Amino acid sequence: MTNGAVIELTDFMPLQSNQKKEQVSWLVRRAKSVLGSARLRLHCNPSFGYAALPVTETEIDREGATLRSKDFSLRLASPIALKATDSGVSAEFELQELQTASFIVSQLPDNRWKPPLMPEESLDELEAATAMYWRNWIKKSSYSGRWREMVHRSALLLQLLTYAPSGAIIAAPTSSLPEWIGGERNWDYRFNWIRDAAYTVYALERIGLFDEAESFMHWIEDRSAEAFDDSPLQTVYAVDGNRDLHEKILDQFEGYRGSKPVRVGNDAFKQLQLDIYGALIDAVYLYNKYAKPITGTLWRDIRRIADWVCENWQRNDQGIWELRGDPRPLVHSKVMCWVAMDRALRLAVSRSLPADLTRWVRCRDHIYEEVLNKGWNQERQSFVQSYGSQILDASILMMPLVFFMTPDDPMMVSTVDAICQPTSKGGLLSDGMVYRYPPSTDDGVGTTEGTFNVCTLWLIEALTRMGRTRQAQWLFEKMLSRANQLGLYSEEMSLRGEQLGNFPQALTHMGLISAAYNLDRTLNAEARIPF
Repeated sequence: MTNGAVIELTDFMPLQSNQKKEQVSWLVRRAKSVLGSARLRLHCNPSFGYAALPVTETEIDREGATLRSKDFSLRLASPIALKATDSGVSAEFELQELQTASFIVSQLPDNRWKPPLMPEESLDELEAATAMYWRNWIKKSSYSGRWREMVHRSALLLQLLTYAPSGAIIAAPTSSLPEWIGGERNWDYRFNWIRDAAYTVYALERIGLFDEAESFMHWIEDRSAEAFDDSPLQTVYAVDGNRDLHEKILDQFEGYRGSKPVRVGNDAFKQLQLDIYGALIDAVYLYNKYAKPITGTLWRDIRRIADWVCENWQRNDQGIWELRGDPRPLVHSKVMCWVAMDRALRLAVSRSLPADLTRWVRCRDHIYEEVLNKGWNQERQSFVQSYGSQILDASILMMPLVFFMTPDDPMMVSTVDAICQPTSKGGLLSDGMVYRYPPSTDDGVGTTEGTFNVCTLWLIEALTRMGRTRQAQWLFEKMLSRANQLGLYSEEMSLRGEQLGNFPQALTHMGLISAAYNLDRTLNAEARIPF
């Protein structure tokens, strides 16, 4: 906005169904003067190879410009005459009232083909078709309960984060946005974490998006079929299944608001995280239960994975939070190993599939008894982060969500009550938001962090299942008020409501769908109870 004009900017990425194969990577930016006239400036300064590869050639023509480096080429289609600068191209132009100027950025598949400059009328149609695609897509959702707009916003985000060729859903589309401003907790999240598997399938199926759940299951099948000596699964993968994600620090960047280092890649792929096996087998179990029966080939791989869990569940690991210190006997990891065995058993029995049932039952029961004996801290009257520790951990809230314990079990109630204490009294709650563990905990990284959004949603769902629906609803609606103006959440949040960590984060939005679904269902059931 200026004193005499209002300019509206619209960005969109056309869908493959709307265009030729070569145009899939288009990004369209449209500037329209909706009131008055104004002068605008355009800058296009590509940073190829994380700003390590400078632009070596700029070719300007009547329909835009092509900018090349050693390994990459970018095309900017422009109706405005461009001029070369030291780092790209720029232009100045004036928009009269109701006039539109549109620009298209794309990576060139080769040097022989250039995306054409399209007339505004054609881009109007393309924009309308793209918007209609998303409206039609979300119509497939069966969710009609409370907070429908936020549930659908979360579903749309999960689809936006999906890599169509493989079905993988990335954790977030960003790298190195800090979990604390000026801190070192800056990670690359542009990958798929296996631990998100069960949450993904559950969230999609609960609101009727079975095609998307099936697409993701293809990803699970491909990863389950890979056999390696040390462990059958890797913690995290690239969207094309690549396993080599070695972490690098980019010294050429100062980081968001001075938060160094900036990283690409993620060394968490080297870690042992036992919880992922429960997440994966639970995803397969849910898919088999609510969508389609799994194939014999997939069962062969799940059987192999379950046998591996039987042999390895007692190992120490880095767990769901990817602790970068020494491996520990983490309670959540043990619980998820129990989930792996429990869901494998349920699958085998319900489908009469071949399995070593006696061994699996013995393993499942052993895990359960050990967690109750070693994961419980008598002094704190709570389950804790690892055997023998005093540290509370919000991942314990998953116990009733995965049916390891009934929600109203006295040990579970006591644990939730401990977590709900304010941080000043040893709990994890602060102004309705949950830390994943006390901020002072030594997790091998150092520096502090914000509250963890998905942990807040886990608490809401645990409270819902315990029958404390008024408390759950109050926390949930407070959580909804903390979304940004687009209804999106990052991984973490500061106590003053500042988004922290990579953004937007898939796991948070999966948690939101699950929490909303279960809370809405419980409130409906309570409303039907006669007084």
